[in-house]
Amino acid sequence: MLSFEVRYSDLAGRIGKLETAHGILETPAFIPVVHPVRQTISPQFLKNLGFNGLITNAYTTLKYYGDDARTRGIHDILNYDGVIMTDSGGYQILEYGAIKAEPGVISQFERDIGSDISVPLDKPTGYGLKYQKAKDHVEETLANAKDTLEGRNVGRKDSEQGYDNHNNTIWVGPVQGGEHLDLVKYCANALDKMGFPVLAIGSPVEVMEAYEFSILAQMIAAVKRTVPTKPIHLFGAGHPLTIPLAVSLGCDMFDSASYMLYAKDDRYMHANGTLKLQDLSYLTCQCPVCCTHTIKELRQMSRVDRTEEIAKHNLYVLKAEVGTVKQAIVDGRLWEYVMLKARAHPKLMKAMDLFKNFEFLEDGTPLFKSKAIFLYEPIDQYRPEARRFRRIVSTFRSVVKKSLVLYPIMQLQPFYTTRDFVQLVKKFPDAQICVYNQFLGVIPVEICDIFPAAHHLSSATAATCHQAKDYPTFIESLDGFLACNTFGDITIVADDFMHDLIYNSTYKDKLNANVLDYKEGNFEL
Repeated sequence: MLSFEVRYSDLAGRIGKLETAHGILETPAFIPVVHPVRQTISPQFLKNLGFNGLITNAYTTLKYYGDDARTRGIHDILNYDGVIMTDSGGYQILEYGAIKAEPGVISQFERDIGSDISVPLDKPTGYGLKYQKAKDHVEETLANAKDTLEGRNVGRKDSEQGYDNHNNTIWVGPVQGGEHLDLVKYCANALDKMGFPVLAIGSPVEVMEAYEFSILAQMIAAVKRTVPTKPIHLFGAGHPLTIPLAVSLGCDMFDSASYMLYAKDDRYMHANGTLKLQDLSYLTCQCPVCCTHTIKELRQMSRVDRTEEIAKHNLYVLKAEVGTVKQAIVDGRLWEYVMLKARAHPKLMKAMDLFKNFEFLEDGTPLFKSKAIFLYEPIDQYRPEARRFRRIVSTFRSVVKKSLVLYPIMQLQPFYTTRDFVQLVKKFPDAQICVYNQFLGVIPVEICDIFPAAHHLSSATAATCHQAKDYPTFIESLDGFLACNTFGDITIVADDFMHDLIYNSTYKDKLNANVLDYKEGNFEL
């Protein structure tokens, strides 16, 4: 049985411990791709750098080592005592169309060489494949996966038995379907029912290379909604912009050879992307590579040496990115961090619009946080904490009080500790008093001290930089509150945001309210 312990969570991101035959893999985990034969960066260097897992290709290993790999085991071949994951050759199929090995042979080989985490041979759909062809690839992938779990078609003679190095391989179900989301859901559901303890989202590389972050987000969400609790791996994700997005939507592991592929192209990673070495003016990174070399020295190195040094630098950047994401999860700041990173590319920012409909992000978001949440712009009205609070307000009933006062929220919280509240009670002794802001909606004073009503900070310009129509959840909150409560008289102390709502729509007639102007610091009760 799979042992996966979740220690912290925020949005759909999780810090967890995945137990394998060769130790604990803490997630989220970036798993570097290592060639089983040619290694510019040694597995031992990766281990010393803090990567406790790596992934290599089972098909390539079989092709070069054959039975010697069965005898020695993959850990001896790579001289690595950490967690080793093996891919089956699906990427080679995507690149070259086919490989010279049967699915059963590959899966048995992965067992024999002692892989800790193994992927059956799948049929990648890639990106841009027509629907029927993609469906055929999904069905072939599922058939191979079923045979792998049942141990059929291993393609070995009786005399070849006895190579198993251990029987603790964690099998990963490869989810195919590409941009065809119904196929992705179908494949994920089928693999889940087969009993795969971990799922892996295949064919995202071409999507990511095209910077189609919206499609990637929908692919991940389709799997997460279908299989919400099992660990999820994302193939080919090795870009500093992809990692926060993937983790926030529920990916626990991701692999890539990007650190080396970029290095071969003289592409230098940084927090928000990559730059060609020839375009660099400064080395802003503080890793050992950047602290011991100048740009001129890197440019003057032989191609082999330069590739190795840039690859090492890229690994430091990826490790730092994963560490930053983990700290954001612990701090309850993953939403803020993902939104910050989204500003590095317009297509990534566009993908953030999808978060409006990702209700599953609530599942991993704590009910309470030790730090206040930050609210800047309209997208923040959809963060899980705000959704949850508005749902609480929707159940609030003011049974006795027959009049309502709506007052703009103040920075000092909770509101009942303020002088303004005391004055409001004196002026409207029998009224239901509520504060409001555009992110959280209506906030009855009786619950203004619960999270996040009294535990948030919003931009001072939020009420003036955006129009009321940009905050549909506020209108829904106010409508719902008024529908569930009967008030004879309504008084609204209107700030700029409320003024825009009332006077640029039919809301004033709908409310039949007495509207008073509010200027912070000047309003007299």
